[in-house]
Amino acid sequence: MVRGDDEFADFVRSCSARLTHAAYLLTGDRHQAEDAAQTAFTRTYAAWPRVRRKNPYAYARRVLANHVIDIWRRPIREYATEEMPEPPKVPDISHAVADREWLSSALARLTAKERAVVVLRHFFDLPEHQVAEELGVSVGTVKSTNSRALAKLRVDGEALVGEVSA
Repeated sequence: MVRGDDEFADFVRSCSARLTHAAYLLTGDRHQAEDAAQTAFTRTYAAWPRVRRKNPYAYARRVLANHVIDIWRRPIREYATEEMPEPPKVPDISHAVADREWLSSALARLTAKERAVVVLRHFFDLPEHQVAEELGVSVGTVKSTNSRALAKLRVDGEALVGEVSA
């Protein structure tokens, strides 16, 4: 093994689940999330000698966010089929699963930019200036986008509470 590979393997083991979960929140699709996380790790490995002593998780997170944004910019090609796929059944096993499902669907209703801001700001707990830097926008754009996104999420939350109490 090349010097540093063991260190990189330890890094992947330690943050794989968290980075994959973040990718899922950004993409809304488990398979795309796994692919995006794998791409982030591959690109981080390519830069490992340069980033290993700094903050490799922050680097991998930034690579992940940039990769997902690049995917959003590419046109999506869908091909029609004769049969409609069966809608996935959501098992009702606990409140945590229901909350996670609500969060995923609520994030899916946000625009790509809003979702990126909310995930980076609140899931990763990054300050506004760092979110702005990672997305290449101004701090004011991060603040206004975050405000709009949270307002949409509040409306979704109020609708959920109304359904539960009815």
